[in-house]
Amino acid sequence: MTFALTRIKPAILAVAIAFGLFVECTEAQAAERNIVVAGGCFWCVESDFERVQGVTDVVSGYSGGTVANPTYRQVTRGGTGHLEVVQITYDDSQISLDRILNLFFRSIDPTDAGGQFCDRGFSYSTAVFAATPEERQIAEKAKSEAQRALGQTIVTPILDAAAFYPAEAYHQDYYRQQEIVLTRRGPKTKAEAYKFYRTACGRDARVQELWGSSAPFVKTGS
Repeated sequence: MTFALTRIKPAILAVAIAFGLFVECTEAQAAERNIVVAGGCFWCVESDFERVQGVTDVVSGYSGGTVANPTYRQVTRGGTGHLEVVQITYDDSQISLDRILNLFFRSIDPTDAGGQFCDRGFSYSTAVFAATPEERQIAEKAKSEAQRALGQTIVTPILDAAAFYPAEAYHQDYYRQQEIVLTRRGPKTKAEAYKFYRTACGRDARVQELWGSSAPFVKTGS
């Protein structure tokens, strides 16, 4: 009997450990959620949200259109129906979707139906893509709250989720790449070119004009 118990106890312990690891992994997976938003230039939205605590990944891409695996050139030329978007992966034990969308609406010009800042055209329009009725309800609530806070009509639509296609590797984390590219101002790193573009396009200036101290990614007085 003692011998049998000696053999059974390690087996029970092994099962308990395996079960504990399974539960731990399941909880970790359950905590991760995705939301796709369009806020104009995806370089900028990616840069903004990679700073947010609780956000674990941000990928630039395309969504909302009818062409599979579109290229950047196809999307910006028009006719595919896609918007420039980012897919935000977040840990919902650290940050809520409501909080993410609160930040999102205050990081764009949601009153502009023709693009964003210096980037004009449909592909630069804003949107939130909701994958479930719950996400749509949260998004509509965030939109209504933002409209009340802004005191202007918000035209950013809440759309049904569509296929998400990651953008070319060239575009991912553009804002911090050190590769040299040729710009109108001469050779620059991608990080330098990004900073110049963001300032010249007037993104932060317009967001601060709209949202003032509520703008989460703009330094006051910059």
